Amino acid sequence: MIELTRLNGTPMVLNSDLIKTAEASPDTMLTLINGEKLIVRETCAEVTERVLAYRARLLAGVARRLASLGDLQRVVSIASLDVSSQSNPEKAPP
Repeated sequence: MIELTRLNGTPMVLNSDLIKTAEASPDTMLTLINGEKLIVRETCAEVTERVLAYRARLLAGVARRLASLGDLQRVVSIASLDVSSQSNPEKAPP
């Protein structure tokens, strides 16, 4: 969850996973995955930074709870996207 401010100054907390797009024109308009639109005082860059900071805190919490390096490597491999086969279709797995 990230804290944002509506145009009228009211603070709000938003589930960042619901954000589909963020546009600046000149106010920042967030479109959520359900089609709802929110206008906030923060810039697109600030929204992006808050989302990244929130997700980094989540990942750091997971890493602290892992008992061994092997567990950490397993989580990283699950969370990572292997794009190497996408860049070279000949190396794609069968």
